[in-house]
Amino acid sequence: MSIQQGTGDELVTTYKDAVTRTVSVGGDQIAYRDLGPRTGIPVVFLTHLSANLDNWDPRVVDGIAAQRRVITVDYRGVGGSMGAVRDSVEAMADDAAAFIRALGLDRVDILGLSLGGMVAQSLTLRHQELVRKLILAGTGPAGGEGIQNVTRIANRDLARALLTFQDPKVFLFFTRTLNGKRSAADFLARLKERTVGRDRTITFPGYRTQLKAIHHWGLQDPDDLSVIRQPVLAVNGDNDRMVPTINTKDLAGRIPGSELIIYPDAGHGGIFQHHRSFVTSALDFLDR
Repeated sequence: MSIQQGTGDELVTTYKDAVTRTVSVGGDQIAYRDLGPRTGIPVVFLTHLSANLDNWDPRVVDGIAAQRRVITVDYRGVGGSMGAVRDSVEAMADDAAAFIRALGLDRVDILGLSLGGMVAQSLTLRHQELVRKLILAGTGPAGGEGIQNVTRIANRDLARALLTFQDPKVFLFFTRTLNGKRSAADFLARLKERTVGRDRTITFPGYRTQLKAIHHWGLQDPDDLSVIRQPVLAVNGDNDRMVPTINTKDLAGRIPGSELIIYPDAGHGGIFQHHRSFVTSALDFLDR
């Protein structure tokens, strides 16, 4: 993987061509990519369990970056980022805040998917001044229904994928209907569009550490989400096996003024399966 340091002043138009840069955060180099126009409030993307920079659907990144500055980032110890993988959502949230400040930003919008949505909630509760708007996708609140089962589901489907020579996201992110299977194949093909400067895969110990953080999140006492005053868009598929869809509805009900989108015949990766509709809704929400 090629990692370059830079100012990010260049206008990059496609995610597959975006240079991987680093910035120092607490003594560790944190990897990120930065594209889109340099005006307005940037959108920071916080990703899911075991993901690196290459796991973002380029249609989602490019679609939002057509109008907004988009910054994707590897968690500490994941992909091109140095340091130790954090074992709590709260520590990841503090890292995210430090990363945002290290880029010289004082106000951002956040798109958090799955684990990233948990980090986004904690970031907003712990560093309210940094966050303007939130998009929470395929995620749930602390203590949410079934979140403590993510470890069992993820490990079972990882084994299932290994035995069938498939990508685990086929099972974890998409429904097993014909439409879901077709959408999974299309998504995985899009993830391969970047052929140069690809990111490093998470280590197995790093994956287990992230699972520990999610498991603890699922068991801990609920946060008071009513104190979140930022506008929130909550999004999921109607059949999320990893973080049951009821959690997305719960989030929308507990955060004042939230908007809710549930995509039909879709799972944990609903924003990837319905990427065209999602990009349109996300841009509308962010621009209002």
